[in-house]
This record gives sequence, C-alpha cells and structure tokens, in this order.
Amino acid sequence: MMTKVTIQSGICGYTVTVTVNRLEKRTFAVELDTECRMVKAMLEDIPTLDMMAVFSGYLSNPVYRSATRHLKHVACPVPGGILKAIEVEAGMCLPKDVSIVFSK
Repeated sequence: MMTKVTIQSGICGYTVTVTVNRLEKRTFAVELDTECRMVKAMLEDIPTLDMMAVFSGYLSNPVYRSATRHLKHVACPVPGGILKAIEVEAGMCLPKDVSIVFSK
C-alpha cells in the first residue's frame, strides 16, 4: 500500500505531495515532492519514521522537530499532513480530507 497526500500550503503558493510507504511493520518511508526548499530540507531528518511518531508530543515529535529546524513559517500545514499520511498508511485512521477555511 502507499498513501499520498497533496497539501496546498496557502499564501506561499507551494504544493507539497507527501508519499508514505510502509517499509516494515512499524517503519515508514517519507517522500516530499515540492519546490519549497524548506520542506525539502526536512527530508534530511525524516526519510524514515517509526509509527510512534504520530503519538509523540509536539516537542519530542521528529516531524515537528524537523519543522523547527527547517521551516520559517510556524503555521505551515505540512508537518500535520505528514503525520496524517503516516496514520493512514499505518491503518490507524481512515483517509479523510482536512481543511482550514477562512470566513470574513
């Protein structure tokens, strides 16, 4: 199986395609296809992730720790999208779109 998520990041204009593949029972490979150099740099830290990453808190989470190192915009939705893709690939939740909708 493979899980693919497309994230429209917002005003920056970047699109990120996250692909997660199960390597072993609890280990997952992460691919990030994007023109955003900051998101691409996250792959230095998270080319593979353990399933428990989805259960760790923000301060100890490997995805959010990588985001802290590489992303300048704390509101970037990519880290959450990576973790959602792992949840689906691990069979811990069903794929369901998420959104942030602004109202004036």
